[in-house]
Amino acid sequence: RWAAIAPGQTSLDFCFPDVDGKEICLKDLAGKYIFIDMWATWCGPCRAQFPALRKLEHRYKGKDIQFVGISSDSDKKAWEQVVRGENLMGIQLNIDGNREFMDAYMIAAIPRFILLDKEGKIIQADMTRPSDPKTQQFLDDLLNY
Repeated sequence: RWAAIAPGQTSLDFCFPDVDGKEICLKDLAGKYIFIDMWATWCGPCRAQFPALRKLEHRYKGKDIQFVGISSDSDKKAWEQVVRGENLMGIQLNIDGNREFMDAYMIAAIPRFILLDKEGKIIQADMTRPSDPKTQQFLDDLLNY
């Protein structure tokens, strides 16, 4: 199972609804690097990463990277309140009960960060956290920033 999420492997596709109910799929995001944040409203460590994630999103605004939050919340109303109430940036999606993507990445604990290339291939299946200075350095190198 680990070989399926090794660097260079094609990521499992996903299609999840955003806060307005529009379905967004991985294939819709092709052409940019994709930094995925797996989180939930009830996860304190997840929410503690929001300020650092927001800084990264501001730093790379207009660059070839898309930030995508994927929430595992089953309480969609609570999720929508956090997304809107905290003005979360990027594309915010909810797994809507479909754990296939989480299971494919063997996500047993969150937060979890995943970095994909412009073709949807895995660069890092377990990326460093936004608050870790190594994350910014890695992204700077990747984006020639």
